[in-house]
Amino acid sequence: MKSRLLIALLFLSTLCFAQIGKRFPSERKVVKDPVTGTMLTFLTSTPAGDSKIYQTHTQWTAGGEWLIFRSGRARNEALAVNEKTGDIVQVTEGGYTGMLCVARKSMKLYFMQSASTDSAQRRRGGGALRIIETDLQKVFDDSKKGAMKTASAYQRVCGTIPATIDAGGDMALDADEGFVYFRVGKIEAAKHLQPGTKIESNFGPRNMGAGPAGLMSMNIKTGEIKYIVSVPFQIGHVQTNPFVSGEIIFCWETGGKSPQRTWYVKADGSGLRPLYPEAPYEWVTHEAVITKDEVAIAIMGHRKVQGVDSTGTDVGGANPGQDAAWGPSGTREKPTGLGIVNLRTREMVIAGQTPSGSGLWHVNGSADGRWAVGDDFSRSIYLIDRHTHEMIMLSTGHKATATDHPHPTFNADGTKIEIQSAMLSADGRSMNICIIPVPDEWLKRTYK
Repeated sequence: MKSRLLIALLFLSTLCFAQIGKRFPSERKVVKDPVTGTMLTFLTSTPAGDSKIYQTHTQWTAGGEWLIFRSGRARNEALAVNEKTGDIVQVTEGGYTGMLCVARKSMKLYFMQSASTDSAQRRRGGGALRIIETDLQKVFDDSKKGAMKTASAYQRVCGTIPATIDAGGDMALDADEGFVYFRVGKIEAAKHLQPGTKIESNFGPRNMGAGPAGLMSMNIKTGEIKYIVSVPFQIGHVQTNPFVSGEIIFCWETGGKSPQRTWYVKADGSGLRPLYPEAPYEWVTHEAVITKDEVAIAIMGHRKVQGVDSTGTDVGGANPGQDAAWGPSGTREKPTGLGIVNLRTREMVIAGQTPSGSGLWHVNGSADGRWAVGDDFSRSIYLIDRHTHEMIMLSTGHKATATDHPHPTFNADGTKIEIQSAMLSADGRSMNICIIPVPDEWLKRTYK
């Protein structure tokens, strides 16, 4: 009898824990970076397995009061933290898969969720998926009042993607917030390839990158789905231009160097092209749309030159852990650094480069075109003034042992940067949500 009661209590506590609108106490802390002196605001500060949304996507809600993030506090659910108060609120129920898409114009959140009612099937993944819209403002208002309703009062099913399409978790919200775009599997993609298209095989030591793959859209008001385009390689990092409707950026995903990393296509399937045509010696990665006309990319310079130079002098091998199977890419024999590609003119400029070490890895920029930011393999954060090309280390000490990289992302007005950090972690791995301000003296700068 006691065991049954215990099981029942555990079941009820799990239901309570998983409920949308559940509140968690503030963990907000302001910490001075011991090296740079920058004041860091940690919005979470306990080892609960936090992680930010990927830097290709919006982090702050419309109005800039809340940030959406992932955490072990509510397993497989999304949470929001108020930047001023530190209040933490669960904003999904029923789980999600793949990317969380925060709207910039409305207080809405979009995500994929398994359509299966079978719990084992949901854990295994696959099957039909539905697109869910969460009304964040209703969640925040009712959670604050302690008057939460059932999840259906806040979550709306936009439409369902059939299992045969084998949709992936890479999803992005269009700038007009009327459509989402998502990746589809090989079988569906093969149906839409042009006859005679050469299917790419895996590339590099991680045995990833083989195609085909494709993109589809869903009208989030009607649920209608449409096919966009197929490509002969594996698709990853699907994102949109959040300022111009109908523009999609994606990558050839290999887990490392790609033969041609970055790609552009319009939502109607036209205009498919490489975003930045790269050479075999260039290691291009972690593209992110930063302004209405620009995409930031990292051109890596993290490996020692391999083999011999033009005079026949031995210049050593790859860095430890850098597999030679990636080819001759990633060295500093050619220009490297934080590159910015113009979508209209197709010109590329190098905004900045670290003087030594691995090179910048994840990159981002402010929507007003003033700043660029990147992290490196030491988990240090570098800020670049795009007008003067001055670069400073903004923050460091986020621990190279952390479970992931910082993935810096600017807020809408370009005054602050969100990262994920293990600075406060006792085990050196668990990460928290952290806000880094752009220095006041930089914000006050004027330019001719």
